[in-house]
Amino acid sequence: MFTMRLIDRKTVLCPRNMRNMNKSSVTRFYGFPLHVKEPFWLFESDSLIKAHPKYKEAKAGGVEAAVELVSDIVLDFLVSIKEKLPCNAIYIAPHAREATGDNAIPQVLATAAAIVANGTVETDIVQITRVYHTGADPMERMSLRPEFEGIVTQGGQYVLVDDVTSMGGTLAELTDYLLRSGGNIAAVIVLVNAGRVKQFQPTKKVIRELEKRYANEIEEIFGIVPCALTANEANYLIGFKSADEIRNRLAKARKETDIRLRSKGIERQS
Repeated sequence: MFTMRLIDRKTVLCPRNMRNMNKSSVTRFYGFPLHVKEPFWLFESDSLIKAHPKYKEAKAGGVEAAVELVSDIVLDFLVSIKEKLPCNAIYIAPHAREATGDNAIPQVLATAAAIVANGTVETDIVQITRVYHTGADPMERMSLRPEFEGIVTQGGQYVLVDDVTSMGGTLAELTDYLLRSGGNIAAVIVLVNAGRVKQFQPTKKVIRELEKRYANEIEEIFGIVPCALTANEANYLIGFKSADEIRNRLAKARKETDIRLRSKGIERQS
């Protein structure tokens, strides 16, 4: 079993609307870099992870439980990809400033990857909005976009880490934040790549069709320019016939989110 060690770190852009690049994360302009075609991933389903006896405790914020889960399931995988990871990279997992009670697996996974690959762990860049993606459908996920804050190392080679990705939206928002702020994306590591499409970038054909069908509507509705969509986001949106259909589904999704969270005793601030 590895020992937790956190090390403090010092301090395909879409061409449209470049003048807005430095605004706080309102519009997503950057997609995943072309060299990061898909994450390094271990499973297509989270069933094996959920079967681990420490899973529920780790998911509820138990760091020791997450260390045991990662040690049991993931270390051999991390060793197997070590030579494919850059030297002196900065490993970063989406996490809130006050992470008590939050899923401990991503941070522990980032720490383990950094130890194996001789990198460092970024802990100062934090997610400042709660998105409650667990149990959300695709439209809910697209409407609940996380935002981040914190100092980005200029020119730093970042490796993004998470336990599960499906639509890819959270990792895409973190990618956008890091790139806009002067960092670089070297790789992505996840335990479970649950998306229908395993690659990050949508095809050019799908993007052209979205731009032709909706013009600027995708950006206006979601705050995401089409070429910054993930493959799974783009493929989901291409299934709608009109912008009005998307708006109607979005309105319904927001109501569903409120009902889902209220059932768990969560009152989401608007």
